[in-house]
Amino acid sequence: QVQLVESGGGSVQAGGSLRLSCAASGITRNCMAWFRQAPGKERGGVAQLYTGGGRTFYADSVKGRFTISQDNAKNTLYLQMGSLKPEDTAMYYCAAASSAPWWCSVVRGEADFGYWGQGTQVTVSS
Repeated sequence: QVQLVESGGGSVQAGGSLRLSCAASGITRNCMAWFRQAPGKERGGVAQLYTGGGRTFYADSVKGRFTISQDNAKNTLYLQMGSLKPEDTAMYYCAAASSAPWWCSVVRGEADFGYWGQGTQVTVSS
């Protein structure tokens, strides 16, 4: 049984930092991503990587401010968020899909991921 559990969300002032974690179980060698959904908006991709290594992808809105990484020993995905802005306020979700490396070598959308965490709220105040 695949399980993804996010943690690390919270409230922070603009310019601050947070690190989100996603502890994964029941799945290895997969494409993993962070998505976010703000109130009244569709869920969109933030960052993506393949757990076996390779290229990472970022939404234009977070490039240079967010970093996606992993600790394979802990089977945990991270999202280090810096220079946070009020528009980063959203529910952040971890997503995973069992895949080959080639499948994760292009940006994948919400419908491509079959496993999701429950989400963790990030609120950035101005």
